[in-house]
Amino acid sequence: MKASQFFVSTFKEAPSDAEVVSHRLMMRAGMIKKLGAGIYTYMPMGLRVIRKVEQIVREEMNRAGAVELTMPVVQPAELWQETGRFDKMGPELLRIKDRHERDFVVQPTSEEVVTDIARQELRSYKQLPKNFYQIQTKFRDERRPRFGLMRGREFIMKDAYSFDRDRDSAQASYQVMAAAYRRIFDRFGLTYRAVAADSGAIGGDLSEEFQVIAATGEDAIVYCPNSDYAANMEKAEALAPAGPRPAAVSPLSKTPTPGKATCADVAELLGVPLSTTVKSLVLATDEINERDEIVNSTVWLLLLRGDHDMNEVKVGKLPGLDMGFRFATLAEIEDHFGCKPGYLGPLNLKKPVQVVADREVAVMADWICGANEADFHMTGVNWGRDLPEPDLVADIRNVVAGDASPDGKGVLAIERGIEVGHVFYLGTKYSQAMNATFLDTDGKPKPFEMGCYGIGVTRLPAAAIEQNHDERGIIWPDAIAPFSVVICPIGMDRSDAVKQAAEQLHDELVAAGVDVLLDDRGERPGAMFADWELIGVPHRVTIGDKGLKDGVVEYQHRRDTEATKVALAEIAALIQGRLKA
Repeated sequence: MKASQFFVSTFKEAPSDAEVVSHRLMMRAGMIKKLGAGIYTYMPMGLRVIRKVEQIVREEMNRAGAVELTMPVVQPAELWQETGRFDKMGPELLRIKDRHERDFVVQPTSEEVVTDIARQELRSYKQLPKNFYQIQTKFRDERRPRFGLMRGREFIMKDAYSFDRDRDSAQASYQVMAAAYRRIFDRFGLTYRAVAADSGAIGGDLSEEFQVIAATGEDAIVYCPNSDYAANMEKAEALAPAGPRPAAVSPLSKTPTPGKATCADVAELLGVPLSTTVKSLVLATDEINERDEIVNSTVWLLLLRGDHDMNEVKVGKLPGLDMGFRFATLAEIEDHFGCKPGYLGPLNLKKPVQVVADREVAVMADWICGANEADFHMTGVNWGRDLPEPDLVADIRNVVAGDASPDGKGVLAIERGIEVGHVFYLGTKYSQAMNATFLDTDGKPKPFEMGCYGIGVTRLPAAAIEQNHDERGIIWPDAIAPFSVVICPIGMDRSDAVKQAAEQLHDELVAAGVDVLLDDRGERPGAMFADWELIGVPHRVTIGDKGLKDGVVEYQHRRDTEATKVALAEIAALIQGRLKA
């Protein structure tokens, strides 16, 4: 490929709304162009990256035995109504009507459509297992699209769906996909972790996320440096404290804490560790009648150590809170506690509440909490002596670095990551809802056991940039770079020797199957180098008259601080060796 035949469009400045590195650099490198909020055109340079991502995904999915198809972007609402997701999903699901006032959705995912295919086409256990996948455009109407391709509204995704006859074979299919994902992400050349995850709205009880490690990542990844344990923050388990609760030593006392409404401020005022304080979080659950009216509400008090944070996913799985909860209103708080937030606690309540204590709090003695009176806290609080034992004790907190690893092999560490892939075991959630069955060996109908497997094809290049960049621009891994090699001839329009050497090297690399671009635009060396450093092509060969007189050219990897002189006769072999390494 020659640059004059391609489209190269770079910019010195990033748009003002570009908030993260990948967004800024993809816009400056001319890889994407904004059309609307969260909607981008994939320009030729960016599309080459996306196509390389797709090719790796496609090769490994095929290798794993999956079969490719393409499902419609616009889907009839009737299928989504069968599973209840048409009503349950929020405004992220884009609902539209055709000219006949029939309801449709613009797909964010395709469980319903693929299950409909299975119930029509897969009639016997003899046709199983089967895995269908697609690489297709999706749309989620994000309330606040941001970060370029990291959180856009329209995006390309690889989604796959497996169908099996029983749980054991479904979990075997899941493991095949999990192994395929590891091969895919290994080939991308990115640093990543596969972490245990919560299944969220899609459902299922076996789930892993594939996270690209990056300091700017949205997700916290919990792992043990001494073992294979890894989980996202939602899933990571905080082990129960070792040992019994200490005996009470301090008397219960109402202590003035004027203007100190946070645990940190109270700990500082009293000169005690933050871990001796207990924070109060007030939630509420509502009982709804057939007309969607609230007929009864229950107020819950969650108690966590002052240096810990609530994990909403864990809380959402507790009995009584597993059907949905909300934070209590100010009126509800004042009605039950007789006080505004900042000084709340489980003592001296105006009305009863359901008390849930984190496991750490349940074994604390002589702790500090709000007195349910402005400017006062209670010190020396003890379970049993000063208040009843909690209604429920559970793991409801986020783990912190230094916590014991659940596998007993050390302590936990935390780093940031960007989710680019997710694998789920779904079970029969969708097949039962849609009456998707096959005839088993006994001749009786049985619902499919399903799995779901996604990769964010357009999100992945953005994640790769967040992990691989410097002050000059992008640094692409070889496997997904828009071009593997760029040849930069100096004065090509003025020197026949440079022109001949550049074109000969270009043709030799093309014949060897190398994805190479020859920059024949006639740009000045500084501008030419700046473009390719910004775009992030990993290997660069510079050819000039001065070097050719000595039979050498200059080679520089995008991560190198300076170029290396290489014999012209050896440069093609060197590049091919580097690309195979």
